[in-house]
Amino acid sequence: MSEIRFNGKVAIITGAGAGLGKTYALDLAKRGAKVVVNDLGSSRDGSGSSSSAADIVVDEIIAKGGEAVANYDSVATIEGGENIIKTALDNFGTVDILINNAGIIQDKSLLKLTEAEWDNVLAVHLKGAFCVTKPAYKIMKEKKYGRVVFTTSGAGLYGNFGQSNYSAAKMGVIGFMNTLALEGAKYNIKLNAIAPVAASRLTEDVLPPEIFKKMKPEFITPLVTYLVSEDNQDTSAIFNCVSGWYSRTAIVCAKGIFIGNGERAIPAEEIKENWAAIISLEENKVITKGSVELFDFLVPFMSD
Repeated sequence: MSEIRFNGKVAIITGAGAGLGKTYALDLAKRGAKVVVNDLGSSRDGSGSSSSAADIVVDEIIAKGGEAVANYDSVATIEGGENIIKTALDNFGTVDILINNAGIIQDKSLLKLTEAEWDNVLAVHLKGAFCVTKPAYKIMKEKKYGRVVFTTSGAGLYGNFGQSNYSAAKMGVIGFMNTLALEGAKYNIKLNAIAPVAASRLTEDVLPPEIFKKMKPEFITPLVTYLVSEDNQDTSAIFNCVSGWYSRTAIVCAKGIFIGNGERAIPAEEIKENWAAIISLEENKVITKGSVELFDFLVPFMSD
C-alpha cells in the first residue's frame, strides 16, 4: 500500500486538545502536515477555558519532530473562526484541510431543556461549523483545493433520547455539508461527514465501561486521515465508524407513487389507500446532486 502523506499541507483541527481531535492532529503531523491545534479548553458542557489542552498536543507533536501551533479561540463566533484561520495563515501561509471536531453536550429531555441549553449546543456544533468553514472555504476556493470533514452523529441521523439539541445540530451539519459540496465541486473541495462513536469525555459516563474501553479514538482516525487526503475523491458522503467498523450511510429517496394527474384534487383517503407504496423504500436512490434531483422521479409522470 502506498503511504498517505501530507507534506506541504496545512491542517486545522478544532477541539484537538483531547479525544478524537488529538488523534487526528498527531496522525496528520506524523504524516507531514503542519497542524493548527484549536481547543478552547472548556469542559464538556462548554464552560470554562484553558490553553493547556492545545499546548500539550502541540508540544507532543513538536517533540516528535512535527510542526504545530496552538489556537484557543471559540468556534462559536465569526471572530473566533476567522482567528483560527488567521493562525494558520500567519504561521503556515495557507489552509488545505479542515476537520470540524469541536463539540459540547448539554443533554436534557425536551420539557427540561432550556433555551440557553438549546442555543449553546447549536452554537458550537452547527454555527461553529459555519464560523470556521466559511473563512477556510474562501482560501480553498481561491486555490482550487480543499478537504473538509464534519462531525455529525448517530443522534442526528437516527435520534437519541435526551439529545434533541445535539441531534438537531448534528443533522443541520449534514444539510450544510451537502450544499457546500455542490458549491465546491468545481473547485476540488471535497467535504464529507463522519458519525463516530468513540471513548471520549463526551461518552465516558454514557457507554458501559467494558464497551467504552474498546472504542478507542484511534479507530476513527484512519478514516478521517483518508478523507482529508488528496487520494479521496468522494464528497458529500456520511460514514458511520466505531471500533474498526466503517460503513456509509445516506439520505435516500424512494420511487414512491404518483397519484392523480397533476390537476385533479387528491383526497386524504387516497393517501390512506396508497400508504404502503408511499412509505416503501424499495427502488430507492441516494441523492447526491441536491434537491433538484428529486425531479428525476417526477419527470416520467409530468411528461405523460
